[in-house]
Amino acid sequence: MVIAIASGKGGTGKTTVAVSLAIAAAEESSEKPLLLDCDVEEPNSGLFLDIDYTSGRDTGVLVPEVNHEKCTYCGRCSEVCVWNAIAVAGEKVLVFRDLCHGCGSCGLVCPEDAISEITHVTGRIEGGTDGSINFARGILNVGQAMPVPVISSLLNEYLPRAGSSTVIIDSSPGTSCPVVEAVSRSDYVVLVTEPTPFGLHDLKAAVDVVVNQLNLPAGVIINRNGIGNNDVEKYCLASNLPILARIPMDRKIAELLSEGIPLLNGFPEYMEVFRNVLTAVREEVIK
Repeated sequence: MVIAIASGKGGTGKTTVAVSLAIAAAEESSEKPLLLDCDVEEPNSGLFLDIDYTSGRDTGVLVPEVNHEKCTYCGRCSEVCVWNAIAVAGEKVLVFRDLCHGCGSCGLVCPEDAISEITHVTGRIEGGTDGSINFARGILNVGQAMPVPVISSLLNEYLPRAGSSTVIIDSSPGTSCPVVEAVSRSDYVVLVTEPTPFGLHDLKAAVDVVVNQLNLPAGVIINRNGIGNNDVEKYCLASNLPILARIPMDRKIAELLSEGIPLLNGFPEYMEVFRNVLTAVREEVIK
């Protein structure tokens, strides 16, 4: 079972929920769950766990390399590139690696077979364990603009290793391409929100992508419950979205998390809450 944790906006408690579900999954099964941090621009799930990293490698995208002895500067490569990552100016071919999506079209249309592909490193994936949870993360290199290839490499590398274990995916905030890449391989999506006008606005955007466009089953966890109003609950009821759990607004929880201590370690009474979330998700998935 693969559960993705997403949110329409940052700061809702998505990572708190992801780590808590992983800890709860580890407590209820002899099989180690797998926690994948796909928020590659800010991978901080591992900060709450004592991870011993045992593997890692660089990753990136394939970008064109031009053999100028073969090139006739016909411009076919530039014409086919929708990303404007390659341009022909006179007798020069300019390659803009940071724009390239690695589709390979330029090489396919080159009549002189003058284009090959080399790897442009954009990030790194690393894996390890804390003894009870298997963990892996992607890290986008500073200055790189495309997180999706790093996320894809992380999922391709570690999802096949999970076997029958529960997999928790901590996705990026928002509703853009990185989120779609992270959640699209999941069986269920937990949307984390807060009961505020901003929270409701961004929850609706997340529901539109996850439920309406990707057709994935989803439920909601309301974090910082008690602030704002009950418009989020009304929306969930009207949209037939189950509310899986409510986490109250509590200064002590915020202080705990600021010290890098997982919620369930500081407040073990929430273990039952997250076990119930896992049970509800599992029942929905096997329907």
